[in-house]
Amino acid sequence: MLDFRMRTFLEVCRCLNYTRAAEKLNITQPAVTQHIQYLQEYYGVKLFAYRNKQLALTAGGAALRDAAVTMLHDEEKLRRDLQDLQGGKRSLRFGATLTIGAYALPGRLAAYIKRHPEIRIHILVENTQVLLRELDEGRLDFALVEGYFRKDAYDFLVWAVEPYICVCAAGHPLPEGQVRLEDLFCENLILRNPGSGSREVLVRVLEERNYCPDDFCHVVEVSDLKLIKELVKADCGVSFLYRRAAERELAEGTLRQVPLADFHVEHEFTFLWRKGSVFESEFRQLFKELCEPFG
Repeated sequence: MLDFRMRTFLEVCRCLNYTRAAEKLNITQPAVTQHIQYLQEYYGVKLFAYRNKQLALTAGGAALRDAAVTMLHDEEKLRRDLQDLQGGKRSLRFGATLTIGAYALPGRLAAYIKRHPEIRIHILVENTQVLLRELDEGRLDFALVEGYFRKDAYDFLVWAVEPYICVCAAGHPLPEGQVRLEDLFCENLILRNPGSGSREVLVRVLEERNYCPDDFCHVVEVSDLKLIKELVKADCGVSFLYRRAAERELAEGTLRQVPLADFHVEHEFTFLWRKGSVFESEFRQLFKELCEPFG
């Protein structure tokens, strides 16, 4: 079991405040201080320091936090696995982002379920940030994400590299001649809500060019990808998404790709798990079964 002092340490990492951590854990603040002091003496490093009167992790504290989060994840997975073993069952808990869950995963997941009908499958379809949090807290075994993540905190395998495009309604008028990204700033932008991997891709591309979503005429935030496509088809604005998510509409002619001369973006779909997990070999095998193309 993860040491209770380590759990105190992780709560202080989340709160960066001893008093709030004590309240969350329902213990006294002196107890929190004692737990942190014990860990500092045990590992021989200072875990926290005040910077501009704000509590912050030291380099040693950050390293211990990442290791402790992995230990917490593995402990929760081990507990579930042992319960499954006692009940004569096996379960798999993982997450997928919206584009992957709705458009890239179904066929491969269906094949996996047919090969392993005895395994109980639990899938959470959410945005990248939610999935990373659920993974860190041990509620998911692994995740399939399209957004950015800390590569020093997770081990990962690239599943696919996907084109990321701009789409508009089939009959939407576009400027004559070569269309550039800034030519679209007079348009409404329809995009996913904060925390979405597909939104973060766009935000980062814009930032690299000293732009932001607010440079568009008007921004509409929508959490559901299907609704985004319906709004674009109704000519309410343009949107940026993975080509895979719009393949059917592009083929049917209800959406069309905006031919931007200065926007050629691809991004990875990634299978990831906590770095240093003792279950790494299991996750790599699952990647082969669940994520590689089937012959």
